[in-house]
Amino acid sequence: MIWGWIMLGLPLIGGIGVILSSGRAARMLAFWTTLATFGVSIQAAIEFGAWGSGDFGLVSSLPWMSEVGINLSIGADSISMLLILLTTFLMPLAVLGSWTAVTDRLKEYYGWLLVIEAAMIGVFLARDLVFFYVCFEFTLVPMYFLIAIYGGSGRARACVKFFLYTFTGSMIALVGFLYVAWSYAQVHGDWSFQIDALSSFAASQLSMTEQLWLLAALMIGFAVKIPLFPVHTWLPLAHTEAPTAGSVILAGVLLKLGTYGIYRFVLPMAPEAVIDWAPIIGILAIVGILYAGLICWVQTDVKKLVAYSSVSHLGFCVLGLFALNPMGLQGSVLYMINHGLSTGGLFFLIGMMYERYHTRDMDSIGGLASKMPVWAFFMVFFVLASVGLPGLNGFVSEFLCLIATFAAGDMGAYPGVLGPWFAAFAALGMIVAAMYLLIMVGKIVFGPLREPAGSDHHGLSVDLSAREIAVLVPLAVMCVVLGIQPWIAIDAMAGSVTEALAIYPQAVTEAIHQAHEHGVSLFAGDVTP
Repeated sequence: MIWGWIMLGLPLIGGIGVILSSGRAARMLAFWTTLATFGVSIQAAIEFGAWGSGDFGLVSSLPWMSEVGINLSIGADSISMLLILLTTFLMPLAVLGSWTAVTDRLKEYYGWLLVIEAAMIGVFLARDLVFFYVCFEFTLVPMYFLIAIYGGSGRARACVKFFLYTFTGSMIALVGFLYVAWSYAQVHGDWSFQIDALSSFAASQLSMTEQLWLLAALMIGFAVKIPLFPVHTWLPLAHTEAPTAGSVILAGVLLKLGTYGIYRFVLPMAPEAVIDWAPIIGILAIVGILYAGLICWVQTDVKKLVAYSSVSHLGFCVLGLFALNPMGLQGSVLYMINHGLSTGGLFFLIGMMYERYHTRDMDSIGGLASKMPVWAFFMVFFVLASVGLPGLNGFVSEFLCLIATFAAGDMGAYPGVLGPWFAAFAALGMIVAAMYLLIMVGKIVFGPLREPAGSDHHGLSVDLSAREIAVLVPLAVMCVVLGIQPWIAIDAMAGSVTEALAIYPQAVTEAIHQAHEHGVSLFAGDVTP
């Protein structure tokens, strides 16, 4: 099927066209290219044929270095396809949202946006480990330049820290990948980098010790990308200094490459080690939820507050993944999509405010509802979506992750190694999140109008323009659709979730039974020696 290759090729061809075009034509070409890519992804989704099953669609392969087991193999299961749709949906909005925010070096800016789109789609389509890793790592380059050239006053430090953290983590993950491929070659006599073959081999042939080291290597690489506490410190700085579109892409898609990596590689490759270490990873996720939430509470920079909130929100995704049950995995994937929509909307709104006032300080700006009522409406809407108001998209995904974590105990509905205490502390993080987000809204939306001295809106309309409303409306519509009908996504991923967790129910039950026999606690419940 050619749709996968078209989705990969269109942004790259468009990027070349942008570089060769004049500056003003660059943004129009970038917009129509991203819109065409979104259209192709819709057509690919229609012809996908694997919704609700655990099968792969869009499967295709081109020989590349077959003698050493490397091929350009692509394909998507339903979870990959949902994340591709999220990517292609956000990209035209990112381009349209940059119309007035970026006025210099337009060809480079829009060229890098198109390149990063191709790389992100490649990550979700890759069925060959080498192809995956090349795309995964190459996402660093466009984002580095987007921050370094178009970021704020602290962009130099932000882009270097972003690159060093994520590149170092990726290199450690590469060591784990290469060890699996080398072990496979030792047993089978030839090299293969097919993800399915390596995953099956690692799960069945690697010893517990080998799986532990593999889990450590892969989790370091993917935890930095998410980011998971304590390797999260690059994210708030990168978000704060990135241009608006960079922040939207970073929050909407790039952070999800880490959680997707856990789904695609960690869970299937190291099941025994995952069962052993899931409680520790769950604790780190909860620490991140609470710690980042408390940091948000004392922030005065509204963009930094939303950036830290991503650390907290992604902790729920990680909890859902390591609940090791279908409800948790469905909630986690749905959370990835919902976070991209609601947090992407918040970053757009903050960028629109910054274009007019050139400040993000909540102590110097506030009460904007009286002057920018349309902006204020969308601000309240996306905050409520992020808080998890029932009827909007954030509620269902948070609820699924919490219930799945609660049930993932040895006495729960699903066998698992988490349990009620994990869910209780995570629920506390939800309360903290509601408090800091509503306090933020109270300061900058309501109350008496406060504007920085000399603010003149910098040539923009007082309230949102038609273009800016056109950026926000699709995001808001999807927040309502997924809030009212989450089953659209949940049912679509059901088969892939079942397939991903096929190895776990019996393995978890055996681990809990052995723990009880030896008097060892897996944090899922009380174990009596």
